Amino acid sequence: MLLPVFDSLRMSLYGKGPDGAPVFVGLANYTTLLTDSYWQGPFWNALWNNVVFFIIHMLVQNPIGILLAALLSLGKLPGREFYRTALFLPTMLSFVIVGFVWKLILSPAWGVSKTLLGSVGLGSWFAPWLGQPDTALITLALISVWQFIGLPMMLIYAAMIAIPDELMEAASCDGVTGINQFFKIKLPLIWPSIGVVSILTFVGNFNAFDLIYVSQGALAGPNFSTDILGTLLYRTFFGNQLQAGDPFMGATIAGAMFLIILCGVCVYLYGVQRRLAYYQM
Repeated sequence: MLLPVFDSLRMSLYGKGPDGAPVFVGLANYTTLLTDSYWQGPFWNALWNNVVFFIIHMLVQNPIGILLAALLSLGKLPGREFYRTALFLPTMLSFVIVGFVWKLILSPAWGVSKTLLGSVGLGSWFAPWLGQPDTALITLALISVWQFIGLPMMLIYAAMIAIPDELMEAASCDGVTGINQFFKIKLPLIWPSIGVVSILTFVGNFNAFDLIYVSQGALAGPNFSTDILGTLLYRTFFGNQLQAGDPFMGATIAGAMFLIILCGVCVYLYGVQRRLAYYQM
C-alpha cells in the first residue's frame, strides 16, 4: 500500500528529458501545476469542485445520517431492522450501477423523473440537471449522498446504542426527555463518532472518481463543471482525445491530492480530535 504512494511521489519529482528519458526536476512540476497557465486553471477548477462536493456531503449527508440514526435508535420504532437494511443497501452497490441507473432516471429523453414529477404536479421543475453546468455537480453530489447515507447512519447508530440505558433513565428521571435528551445527553456522547464520520467523508470525497467518470465521462462535462481532482488525474496520466498522457504531471496531481488529504487528516488529529470530550461510559 505504501509502495505505490511513495513511487507516485517519486515520479512527481521527474520530468521527460529531450531524449524522452526521465530527468530529475525536483519541485518544478508542482510549480508548473500551480503557476503555468495551461495547468493552473484546470487544477484550481477541479480543487474547487472537490471542495463543493465535500461541503454538500457535510451539510446534507452527515446531518441526515445523524437524524436517521437517532430515529433508528428509538426502541419503540416498528420495523427498524428493515429500515436500517434498506437505507444501508445503496452503500453496497457498485459505482457503475449507481451512476448508470441515475443517468437513466434523470435523462430528458427516456428517464422517468419528468413523468414522476408531472404526476405530482411538479413537471415544470424538471430540468436536464446532469446536462447543465450550474446543476451537474450538485446533482452528482446528491446522488453520492443517496448512495452513502447509510455509512454515517450506521456509525452514529452504533455509537448511540452503546450509550448505557441507565444513563438515559437517569436523564429521564431528571426531566430531560425527547429532543432535549438528544441534544443534552446523546449528542455530546457521540461527538467522537461524528468526528470520525467527518474525516472519512473528507478522505472519501477527495478520493472520489468513479461516480463522476461513469456519469459524465473522463472530460467531466458539461464544460468541465463536474471535474474533480480524481478525473483530472485520470485525464492527465492516461490522456484523452484532447491531450496526450503525461505520467509525470499525473503523478504530480496525485501528490497534490495526497498532500491535501494528509493536511486534512492532520488538522483533524491534532486540531479537532484533541478537543473532543471523550466521556467514559
